[in-house]
Amino acid sequence: MKRLLLFTAAIFLLFPLYAQEKAKITIESISGPKPYTSLDLNNDPGNFQFAIVSDRTGGHRPGIFLKGIQKLNLLQPEFVLSVGDLIEGYTEDVAELDRQWKEFNGFIDELQVPFFYVPGNHDITNKVMETKWEELFGKTYYHFVYQDVLFLCLNSEDNYRGAGRGTIGDEQYEYIKKVLDDNKDVKWTLLFLHQPLWDQEAETLRWPDVEKLLDSRKHTVYAGHRHSYVKYERNNGKYFILATTGGGSALRGPELGEFDHVTWITMTPNGPVMANLMLEGIWGEDLVTEEMKDYFSPLLSANAVSISPIMLKDEVFEEGQTTIKLTNDRDVPMEVELELLASPGIASSFTHGEIEVAPNSVEMIEVEITAVENMGVDDIAPFEIEAEISYVAEGKPEIEVEVEKRLKPERMLQLTELQDAVKIDGNLDEWEELSITVDKDKYVLANPFSHQGKADGSFKFDVAYDETFLYVGAKITDDEMVVSAERNPLQKDGFTIALDPRVAQEAAGGTGDWGETAYFITSPPTKKSETGTTLYQADRLPEGTQVATKLIDGGFAVELAIPLAFLKEKQSGEWNSFRLNAAQIDVDNDGSHQSTIFWKPDWRGEDNYLGSGIFMK
Repeated sequence: MKRLLLFTAAIFLLFPLYAQEKAKITIESISGPKPYTSLDLNNDPGNFQFAIVSDRTGGHRPGIFLKGIQKLNLLQPEFVLSVGDLIEGYTEDVAELDRQWKEFNGFIDELQVPFFYVPGNHDITNKVMETKWEELFGKTYYHFVYQDVLFLCLNSEDNYRGAGRGTIGDEQYEYIKKVLDDNKDVKWTLLFLHQPLWDQEAETLRWPDVEKLLDSRKHTVYAGHRHSYVKYERNNGKYFILATTGGGSALRGPELGEFDHVTWITMTPNGPVMANLMLEGIWGEDLVTEEMKDYFSPLLSANAVSISPIMLKDEVFEEGQTTIKLTNDRDVPMEVELELLASPGIASSFTHGEIEVAPNSVEMIEVEITAVENMGVDDIAPFEIEAEISYVAEGKPEIEVEVEKRLKPERMLQLTELQDAVKIDGNLDEWEELSITVDKDKYVLANPFSHQGKADGSFKFDVAYDETFLYVGAKITDDEMVVSAERNPLQKDGFTIALDPRVAQEAAGGTGDWGETAYFITSPPTKKSETGTTLYQADRLPEGTQVATKLIDGGFAVELAIPLAFLKEKQSGEWNSFRLNAAQIDVDNDGSHQSTIFWKPDWRGEDNYLGSGIFMK
């Protein structure tokens, strides 16, 4: 019996070793060339997977974070970490904090794996919020070890200094020092905190000392806060600022670091392997079948609903007309429920209707728009045109597509033709007057508290042309210049021109896609004695484009020359119109506050309306 007990104990002691052995493929014997590269499977038992969610708040967009949780349940990581800004916070109202945390924890209750909390500035900015955190979650910084990897979850808000002024205080530093000393031999160290303390000019107290503790060990750092993805290589490690999981974002795409994602980490003996998974790219298997695709594809065509803009020659609106065109490219009837929601002071000959469009046919709806009394164009709010489109066919799944478009009367701007070419040198002496002023908070994309009025960020600009170039001159006002040469052009002060080179009727409904729009993005130099001549992603812009920027008192100046050949190519010969937008990128407080101030609404955003920014020759 004693021998049996010893044998049984030995089996249980050895069982984890057997469980850790790699599984192997049993395959038929093949001589000569083989239809595979190797049988060395990527199944090291020391590897594991976990996920990270980033900023949910700071101008949060409802529903996105919960969608992220649902997608993580499809992925089934071993656990999930956060990098803070989980609630909107910024309050001492305990009842409101209870409401916000109850809402957030309701999302986490749906997660099927463990979740690790990390505080951001929206979670802790005062003693009341810290007390509430401790009541709900205990420690504001802590650590754990899994599979010989040390996870350090830190509190960048331990001095309540808010956005852009995060810290590691003395007490937390001593904790970190002890944890690292107690775990000298782990194969990797991962740190999670909210504010990217390595990239802030504000005093971060003991963070430089933390980096000294890390520089001799294998480590990786993950942060959030900026709502824009950036990778750094520093201190013998990789440091990441993650984008958003529902926080405020212009969502201009991966190339600009603005997207909603979860971060998927596979931990290997050689360090973490990282994949950024866009939320819209994670779905279950029954997403679209071949039959469903063939059936509903025409509904997604831009041709299904098209609307002509209402273009005016002056700034006063009395009446106008638009045409709504419904196109059915299928062999079955198409039903459209159409609604036009006019803005205050505007009357419309059409408000609501249910239209059946016969197979392979077109329906045209002429709509008269009238001002109750004469109105200035700038005083008219855009009105909404909503369409619900579906097919009528027996034995097919019910597919309905919603289309929303915005329309308002808009004045066409007349271009000035120049007799003499503009010298592109950043000096605005040749511009008699910059006729367009943007100094109101009408179209501003910003995190809370970022934009502080026209002294903080505003601009004037004008557009003209000669036989060879289209010119833009601009004077930008900015009370705090952030122009470091090391910064990404989209994370420092700058100026952007968006140009849709198609004729007015085509460009009017554009949505700012790269395929139809050119973006001329530039930043000023670091010194007044210098002239900036760099455009972001210049290889995607028309050949021969020129730019010059100069620092001036209270801001900077921009001159841009775009070859007219670009317009002529897109308009099949002689050009006569185009669509343009201008925007100032204003970065303050070492990058923690960023605003984009638009002349017209961002074509890629929900405020876009048909026909904004049309210039005529």
